Amino acid sequence: MTQTAVVSDFHSIKPPLLREPLGSRVELVVESLGSPDRLVAACKEHGADAVITDINTPVPETAIDSLEVDIIARAAVGFDNIDIEAAHTAGITVTNAPGYCTEDVAIHTASLLLSGIRAIPQLDYNIKAGTWGSEVLYPPQPLHRTSDKTLGFIAFGEIAQRTAECTAGFGFNQIAYDPYLDSETIDNLAVDIELVDLDTVLSNADYISVNAPETPETHHLLNSDTFSQMQDHVLVVNTGRGGVVDETALLNALDENKIGAAALDVFESEPLDADSPLAQHPDVITTPHIAWYSEESIQELNETVAQNVSRVLAGKTPISPVEPEWAWGIYTLIISIRASYCVCENPILFKSDVNNNECVVHRPEDKNRSVLLRLRRRWSFVTGLTLIINPLE
Repeated sequence: MTQTAVVSDFHSIKPPLLREPLGSRVELVVESLGSPDRLVAACKEHGADAVITDINTPVPETAIDSLEVDIIARAAVGFDNIDIEAAHTAGITVTNAPGYCTEDVAIHTASLLLSGIRAIPQLDYNIKAGTWGSEVLYPPQPLHRTSDKTLGFIAFGEIAQRTAECTAGFGFNQIAYDPYLDSETIDNLAVDIELVDLDTVLSNADYISVNAPETPETHHLLNSDTFSQMQDHVLVVNTGRGGVVDETALLNALDENKIGAAALDVFESEPLDADSPLAQHPDVITTPHIAWYSEESIQELNETVAQNVSRVLAGKTPISPVEPEWAWGIYTLIISIRASYCVCENPILFKSDVNNNECVVHRPEDKNRSVLLRLRRRWSFVTGLTLIINPLE
């Protein structure tokens, strides 16, 4: 029996790349929708079993209540445009594509960082303006070597870790703030980095890389107060989410010389208006939320989406499900209790590697009896969680 998947928009979805892994069993209906009402109408018209959506089509509770599909597959890491709780209540599986652009965002972050450090955009502009002489030989701000300068990360998940690896050869002293990261994860990295508190990053870093997602706790994490804690020459790079930075406070900090410069790939409102103060500011480098992109990331993204859709429609567990936040806590509790029965007598080390959707449970003195448990979880920038659990008597 042929099943139908409605593709809602084309920011990063490439139907030709979807068709081959989906095969003849799933028919693709390609629509440029962009609104919940049009999405629902298209799904009803074609009797859709699946929705493949990108950033341009919101899927709120009102739409979910009218959908009769088995899966909503988000073609991205984030899934802010989908009401996860409503989908869970309706029995609709939601999936995403974690990790498909880790390498690309890390390279873009490093590129913005180095472009800002060496003032590449300003120097390029001078050449194109036809000026080459002693009066324009030097950029507006002094340039410095990177050796012995401090690079600080705000959130230190996979992308930030890969960025740290990419920039390790430039002599930075690297520090990171991430309240969800344990010291064991830091110790196992291929680069030397110190886990510190937020105030230490803000006050000590010469360059700051913002890699956090936008959540209630990270919204406007960088604001007038936090900018005032920074060094007046600091370069702030944001490839996380636009809402983590208060853009009004950022512009004020730049204009008042409280910070040195900014390099941004993400913004509070996108697309960024051409006449935006950020787009026009001489001390701001901007790119159009493109850090995720490479031909390889596009290929991997579409393959992941196709695999998720194919597996769910075949009655199997998807490779990257998204769950409500409360479900992760319940799964953790259940696995903890199960682990207590599986590995008896002694305290258990329960480690959840949320980057790989898995938990490893073992007795410290008997690692040959480790139990590998797969968990469905909601993606977040949490990179690890370690608990000591006493077995049930």
